Amino acid sequence: MHPAPSVILFTALSGLGFGLLAWLGLGLPAVTGWVAFTFYFIGYALAVGGLLSSVLHLANPKNAIKAFSQWRSSWLSREGIMAILSLSVIAIHAIGTIFFSTRLPAIGALGTGLALVTVFTTSMIYTQLKSVPRWNTPLTPILFQLWALGGGALLAGQFTATAILLAILGIMQILAWMQGDARGATGESTIETATGLGRIGKTRLLESPHTGQNYLLKEMAFTVGRKHALKLRVIALLCAVVLPVALIAIFPATHALALPVIAFHLVGLLAARWLFFAEASHVVRLYYGK
Repeated sequence: MHPAPSVILFTALSGLGFGLLAWLGLGLPAVTGWVAFTFYFIGYALAVGGLLSSVLHLANPKNAIKAFSQWRSSWLSREGIMAILSLSVIAIHAIGTIFFSTRLPAIGALGTGLALVTVFTTSMIYTQLKSVPRWNTPLTPILFQLWALGGGALLAGQFTATAILLAILGIMQILAWMQGDARGATGESTIETATGLGRIGKTRLLESPHTGQNYLLKEMAFTVGRKHALKLRVIALLCAVVLPVALIAIFPATHALALPVIAFHLVGLLAARWLFFAEASHVVRLYYGK
């Protein structure tokens, strides 16, 4: 699909934000006062900023509030509700930590759980789509959780956990790419299954529905060159996983180390997230002989 900048920012920033808030809910790092305020501010800025960026992708942002009413059937609504719940619960924990130097372990643990559930609801917006084979796999929610927890651990200064989680993330990301390549752009769907004419025999396109590009082809059948995809995969793995883990293993854990590691990870995250959308094709491409 054609990668929209607002959606890329939404999934990347909100995941990092909720990942950091999840660690803070567990009391990691064990900070209070203004130091705790700084960590919580970063977490909320990323989480809320990511959610706000998604509103820019709506056809009519004024109707965004209506999305909350479809929670029975819509993962998008569930995501919005869980985001509000988790941010509200974590706010109670943050107030105790910042202003009273008091941790509320039960509230913090509940906030952590809600933050991770919020990340899960975000991932299910894409995982549920059977019409996009690259997304419709159990690896999608696993990757969303690993990106959130690994990036959140990095922002929280939990370098040992960061190295372990990013190493696992790298392995799972490679598996997801391999699985996606093996399934192909349309997975098990063919032009016969798409049209329902397979019972008659082999189906072929007689004439294209359009003589040129249209919205569906631009948005749902976006194609990224194989060479470009390979380069971006290398950049994503190198920056998000290999370099951060190597730097953490070689140098002592300090604030000075955190800056380049976070910078590298962000570059890799954005590259991977761009590919997540760019390599995903809707099965509607079958109707156009793609």
